[in-house]
Amino acid sequence: MLKHVDDLMWNLKLSDIADVDKVEYTSLPPRRAQNPNAPGAVNPLIIHAYTFIPKKLDRSKKQPLVVMIHGGVHANFDTSEAHIVRELVEQGYSVISTDYRGSTGYGRGFYEQIDYGGREVDDVFAGCQWMLGEYDFLDSKRVGIIGWSHGGLITLMNIFQHPQTYAVAYAGVPVSDLVARMGYENESYRQLYSAPYHIGKTVREDIKEYLRRSPYSHAAELQTPLLIHTNTNDEDVNVLEVQHLIDSLKAAGKKFEYKIYENAPGGHHFNRTDTRMAKESRREVYRFLDGYLHPASPLK
Repeated sequence: MLKHVDDLMWNLKLSDIADVDKVEYTSLPPRRAQNPNAPGAVNPLIIHAYTFIPKKLDRSKKQPLVVMIHGGVHANFDTSEAHIVRELVEQGYSVISTDYRGSTGYGRGFYEQIDYGGREVDDVFAGCQWMLGEYDFLDSKRVGIIGWSHGGLITLMNIFQHPQTYAVAYAGVPVSDLVARMGYENESYRQLYSAPYHIGKTVREDIKEYLRRSPYSHAAELQTPLLIHTNTNDEDVNVLEVQHLIDSLKAAGKKFEYKIYENAPGGHHFNRTDTRMAKESRREVYRFLDGYLHPASPLK
């Protein structure tokens, strides 16, 4: 019910400037099926996504696309970030955001399809490909991808796995090292990953699997222009994780940009709030994106 309410809220908050829709497409089958021999058990998973297209967009010309990814171990794309979507649409970006496997609001069965750092990455990529295939005015050479926290992890894994698809990327306070994360988080958090329907093992039992799902392990694969933001007082994604990513990228000789904010108010959400500092931080992000995506109404 809450998800249906939020679907309505997206239209109320954005329909004045964007054509808002919610679509369905298929992605990879479940990574695990309780009974793989049951009818439909290994069918491609049906995924939902929100799309936003500026009402004033000139569809006779090629236009850029931004893939925006929600965070949370189990969460969904809700209107708490509607102000960011509005800022993107006002610049002339079309936007797609996927409620990838494991997202909330679609029942227990979908919730338990969670595959952190795994097939959820494919779900987001499939949404990007669906959008490009559906709208011929979108420019496949001007696709950006952005996300915060868990969404930052998915952003990083997408550009590592599909470097030719994305022209630019932004990862805000990204989960970067699941081995370190399991060390400083509490037991109830760790159980979200070792659950039988998820990874099924603790980090101690299978360190390699947790490393495989950690962006810093793939630093050598970076080819996409990338901006990273983190915050020293982040109470969720400790700065040590992001610092590990930054150090790994440097060690691999990669060119990228980053900024470590010192005790910025808001902690984990420091640049997603409505403060003056948050807005200026987002302007940094938009200026970075603009340099590669060239929207119709870039920031002055």
